[in-house]
Amino acid sequence: MNTDILELKNLIEGFTLTCQTEGKSPRTIEWYFALLTRFQHFLENKKISTDLGQIGKEDVRTFIRYLQTEARNPRNGKPLSGATVQGHVRSLKVFFSWAIREEYISLNRFGRIQIPKSQSKLINTFSAEQLKEMVNLCQLSDKNGQRNLTILLLFLDTGIRLSELVNIDLNDVNLAEGTIKIRVAKGGKERIVPIGSLVQKVLWKYIHCYRPEPLTQQITRLFLTSKGMPLTNNGIELMLRRLGKKAGITSVRVSPHSFRHTFAKNYLLRGGDVFSLQRILGHSSLASVRIS
Repeated sequence: MNTDILELKNLIEGFTLTCQTEGKSPRTIEWYFALLTRFQHFLENKKISTDLGQIGKEDVRTFIRYLQTEARNPRNGKPLSGATVQGHVRSLKVFFSWAIREEYISLNRFGRIQIPKSQSKLINTFSAEQLKEMVNLCQLSDKNGQRNLTILLLFLDTGIRLSELVNIDLNDVNLAEGTIKIRVAKGGKERIVPIGSLVQKVLWKYIHCYRPEPLTQQITRLFLTSKGMPLTNNGIELMLRRLGKKAGITSVRVSPHSFRHTFAKNYLLRGGDVFSLQRILGHSSLASVRIS
């Protein structure tokens, strides 16, 4: 075998291609690529071989320790959270397993590396008063108020992820049956989520009265900017942060994830069962259903 093929840079390219052919989401592939490239640069900076056949368990443990003590989040400069470090280590183990499956290495020297323990972080949820204030602010807004109200209520009513909401097309909404098809989901698994009567009414009003004219006929996304372009993840996150600031909310991070947790908590408090919640949220296992 050509020894150059065992260089991390080459294997990262091969692993990325495999992820693409297996239908993994672009966001997952981007995460894997960023983490593995970070691992490669760490080894290079430490003058450690980047030949996979030469990398040992201690090299990986040194990298994990670096993640825990020195690495910083490139967006805000803060230390990595325990959950982020766990995600990095899981991604490395996936990569090493792929390398064995593809027979680039014959022995899994990394299988016994433990996922670092992480302290569970309490995620605060919105109170009824906080939700009411945000709804009122949307209703009082002239520009994009109905769209923002629809997004807010859809998050609260379904618990869907930000990436799932952004990728909803008009044809995915079935108001007659009270459902939305989630086509772009984590793990590539489509699912149907139910929506309540209030959200059905709000969606109908947004679609027929307030949804901007798409810039081109090829644009089919449900939620659009005022210029008729698809709304982005960043656009929704920015809108929610501004809404939370206007509402004076400081005890809860105003984000799609907080709405997801609020939905899950309220669902169980109203008598819903955890198995139905797992299906609605699109989790593959009960262990992923974390309620704060």
